[in-house]
Amino acid sequence: MELTTPPRQRILTLGLVAICLGYFLVILDSTIVNVALPTLRRDLGADLAALQWVVDGYLLTFAAGLLGGGALGDRIGGRRVFQLGLAVFVIASAACGLAPDAATLIAARTVQGVGAALAVPTSLALLRAAYPERTDRARAVGIWGGVAGLAAAAGPVLGGLLVDVPTLGWRLVFFVNVPLGLLAMVLTARRVPAPAGSPGTRIDLPGQCTGALALAALTYTLIEGDHGGITRATAVSASVFLAASTAFVLLQRFRAAPMLDLTLFRSATFTGGTAVGLLINLGFYGEMFVLNLHFQQTRHESPLVAGLALLPQMGVVAVGSALSGRFTGRAGGPRPTMIIGLLVGAGGLAGLACCVGLPYPMLVLPLVAAGFGMSFTMPAATSSVVDAAPANRAGAAAGVINTARQIGSVIGIAVLGALADGATSGPRTALFVSAAAFLLGAALAVLRSA
Repeated sequence: MELTTPPRQRILTLGLVAICLGYFLVILDSTIVNVALPTLRRDLGADLAALQWVVDGYLLTFAAGLLGGGALGDRIGGRRVFQLGLAVFVIASAACGLAPDAATLIAARTVQGVGAALAVPTSLALLRAAYPERTDRARAVGIWGGVAGLAAAAGPVLGGLLVDVPTLGWRLVFFVNVPLGLLAMVLTARRVPAPAGSPGTRIDLPGQCTGALALAALTYTLIEGDHGGITRATAVSASVFLAASTAFVLLQRFRAAPMLDLTLFRSATFTGGTAVGLLINLGFYGEMFVLNLHFQQTRHESPLVAGLALLPQMGVVAVGSALSGRFTGRAGGPRPTMIIGLLVGAGGLAGLACCVGLPYPMLVLPLVAAGFGMSFTMPAATSSVVDAAPANRAGAAAGVINTARQIGSVIGIAVLGALADGATSGPRTALFVSAAAFLLGAALAVLRSA
């Protein structure tokens, strides 16, 4: 009897397009706003702390809600929660575009982050359900990561173009999400299968609240502490962070159905991939915040020129993410991919630190290396975490890796933004810190990832 090899699963489908479009919007809003910050500062009378909150308000609720979003998807079904997240994101995007002042914009950005937190972990859970074979799933995650890279690349350039539109200007940065979000919802309803949920999965509200409180207090301490020094408010927020963090860990350890299953961290692969996710976002998104301000405020470039200046870095992100999935599939695991990506990224960030005050052509090669290193690493770190978890905890595992990444973004923007004062010395110091984060990630990948 002749044995035949079953045909490979078709990777590119409209279902994958729907999932990736939702993720595209979430990542687009992590980068498209940066290039609009100086214009926002002028039009809304915002100070530097408010600008940091415009970026970190989104990332804060994004990070704080990811674990809950993953758990909710595991309970009632990934497609339902994905659709809910897109709906919240679209409505909040419209509110951002209509915001009359900085405070309203920051509030609407935090609601945007809630929508993102519901959509991202469920997008990965939907991918796992749609691609049960590991090699096919690695390729699909590579495409998913490549779309994220495309969104990150499009953000600065698209933002620069939209900011220069008369009358609406920076408001179009948010309005652009509305038609694309509605399209993603329609495609999801028609083309994405709906895996069954597990009704017995409980939502850990105390854990969600203490985790969100800890992250909010940490962000407040880092941002306001830099601008106002050690005050009663920052001292209180630091104390709240320590107390809420302790309460969160204790709740997760002793609750029967915790939001974060701490036993997942018994896997060295899971732990290492999660730490790498935090470190690459700390370095990369902190670097983007610093360079956008440097190009516009120190080099006095327009928003469009500043966006185009980042194109060598952001343009290669889509390529690196797509190659990452293929390389991981052929290498038999994500560890070699992460090590290569992290070392290349560290070299690029260190090169930027050395060249930040020099003519722009000297920055091109370091920008390419930093973008490639980040994008080559990210899908592999994600795969390592999701594959290390049991199938019925895919949503929670996706929530963990994406929470770690967004926490890294929050810390990176707060800390590196604080270090970046000055024409050259501040940005140089911040970029060296970014490079150090990537090097630490490489060391962890060698020691703790499989």
